[in-house]
Amino acid sequence: MDDLVTERLVLHPMSIAEAERVVLAEPADGDLWAPGYPAPGDVEGAAHFLEHCASTGDPQPFGNYEIRRRSDGLVIGGLGFNRPPDEDGTVPIGYALIPDVRGKGYASEALRGLLQLARDLGIRSVIGDADLDNIASQRVMAAVGMERTGEDERVVYFRVDWPEM
Repeated sequence: MDDLVTERLVLHPMSIAEAERVVLAEPADGDLWAPGYPAPGDVEGAAHFLEHCASTGDPQPFGNYEIRRRSDGLVIGGLGFNRPPDEDGTVPIGYALIPDVRGKGYASEALRGLLQLARDLGIRSVIGDADLDNIASQRVMAAVGMERTGEDERVVYFRVDWPEM
């Protein structure tokens, strides 16, 4: 699968080898990781991706993506689909950025790119959640058109739906 390119970012589909390096936090020559990458969420996402690959095969395009800045190629975070779509065409997403680049609109830009990919692939709904105290993440999902659908004692839930094409 090709990279997804936005105005300032490249969303690079993670390979198995790249995910293994993230889990081990051991970049290879040529990996351009910004300080702070991978964060614990990136490691967890890469491990989940590898488990999925081992059990059912590579889920791309419904897998993980590195968020790379176009200006310097540095990996500044990750995002992706937490699993392939279910029978109703719904897929969950997640994303994270290193602390030094937060507040610059990168999360919204990356998530818009991922949502456009989902829509182009015929996905009917995308769901996500954010911790109750993670107001920034809640704002990102709202900014890209996801609607708040509820909350529990831990998280706030978001969703966007598209009509069948």
